[in-house]
Amino acid sequence: MRILFLARSLDRGGAERQLALLAAGLKQRGHTVGVALFYRGGIFEQPLHQAGIPVHDLGKRSRWHVVTFLWRLIRLVRQQRPDILHSYLVEPNLLALLLRWFYPGVRIVWGVRASNMDLSRYDWLQRLAFDGSCWLSRWAHLIVANSRVGMLYHQEQGYPSNRLALVANGIDIELFQPDEMGRLRLRQQWGIEEHHLLVGIVARLDPMKDHVTFLRAATLASEQDSNLRFVCVGDGPDPYRVALSQQAEAWGLQDRLLWAGAHDDMPAVYTALDIGVSSSAFGEGFSNAVAEGMACGRSFVVTHVGDSADIVANNGIVVPVGDSQAMARGILTLAQRLCQQRDQYHQQARDSIVSRFSPQRLAQETEVLLQQLLTQTE
Repeated sequence: MRILFLARSLDRGGAERQLALLAAGLKQRGHTVGVALFYRGGIFEQPLHQAGIPVHDLGKRSRWHVVTFLWRLIRLVRQQRPDILHSYLVEPNLLALLLRWFYPGVRIVWGVRASNMDLSRYDWLQRLAFDGSCWLSRWAHLIVANSRVGMLYHQEQGYPSNRLALVANGIDIELFQPDEMGRLRLRQQWGIEEHHLLVGIVARLDPMKDHVTFLRAATLASEQDSNLRFVCVGDGPDPYRVALSQQAEAWGLQDRLLWAGAHDDMPAVYTALDIGVSSSAFGEGFSNAVAEGMACGRSFVVTHVGDSADIVANNGIVVPVGDSQAMARGILTLAQRLCQQRDQYHQQARDSIVSRFSPQRLAQETEVLLQQLLTQTE
């Protein structure tokens, strides 16, 4: 097959990492693969270059830069002549659909990643784009969701059930594995003593991730266990970061909490933690942070959003959305378990991911869907 992926960028993000992983996996399985990007310069372009996958720059300069950008996209599809144009996320999905009228022989595959979105928290253009995707989804040939909850959510929003399919994310288990040297290095940098239990959230600073509930849970848990320390790994808009920092200070967390910003060495970050937390309030489909952290041998407290409960299975604790008290109890429970059987819990977490979410499974299941699509008549 000739497959062209379409995305905004390959900067830090779960969907971006998955696109790069899938593209490399399909290339390894003998297919011709290319990637077209609105914006260049993301960190996940490098593994594509290493895999020999061409990355095409569509040269989008801003949200409103449209005409020449569209012309470049139309010309690229004419040059590449893909069998399949596989887009990721709402805006690229809508643009991919536009290409169907220019090139009827190209099969359009959408990638959808979210679940139970709270669109009131986003601007009017994003809300309009999502509403438009719900109406136009009937024209996509195939829509691939990465979570069971996300697939059901999009179906409820009007996406056609007969064109929806589920392929869970894959985790690069060779990259994401325990890194004890990285753990020692980062904990030393962060000023975390050996006897401290470090609890962390790895997520961009966004209302969807609900850092407020995490911070409140950290406050409550630290009142019960003075040995706990906390870290937030990820970046976001300065005003939101300042507001979160001020809230943490108001709750007296400043001496127990570190704002670590974004990191590239994620295996070291996950291994530096003792307990991971995913506090997402909405929007989460398949949490890469949870699965990657588990592949590095860490147990998680997660909210009941998306497929997080299925990912952690018996290797973590699931709590209701926005319930800081339940989250604090979950942190304390895991802390107690780790004091008793640390090695066993770490190994079980990794084994669970290795057995269920390998990159090979991601590529193989996607390949089957795409090959079936090409044999179907319109």
